Amino acid sequence: MSQNSTSPPLPATEDALDLAEFFPYRLAILANEVSHCLAQLYADRFALTRQEWRILAVLGTVRQISGTAASRTTGLDKMQVSRAVARLERDGLIARAADPADRRNHLLHLTAAGRALYRRIAPLALARERYILEALSPEDRIALDRIMDTLLDRAKELQARG
Repeated sequence: MSQNSTSPPLPATEDALDLAEFFPYRLAILANEVSHCLAQLYADRFALTRQEWRILAVLGTVRQISGTAASRTTGLDKMQVSRAVARLERDGLIARAADPADRRNHLLHLTAAGRALYRRIAPLALARERYILEALSPEDRIALDRIMDTLLDRAKELQARG
């Protein structure tokens, strides 16, 4: 006899976790939804992955960056950065050069084609961001920025503790 996939909830206890109300879960759902809104731009219209767009976006705001710094800045792991860089480089959107300060390292930078692509996508991404944030009052946007900074600092503090 097969079990019903919607079994009755467990009895409530003081330390029961309600996933729908659990802050990390809700934050992940929000981040995924916002990310998917942006992915409609860079994936559908420009054939870029999320990782490739993040590398382009970082390089659109800095002249050059190492792979390690790109990983730290974008929140991508080394393998994700490596794959994105390889594809962007293959497509002529970025190039790498030896780091004069450390010859073992490479610095990434946008090519002319990469800069042109970034300039096409960035205004569209900013328009989507504006649309989402227009749901908030100016005061709420300021509060949201402050709250996000506070929670990020707190999460880093907890992570440092282990």
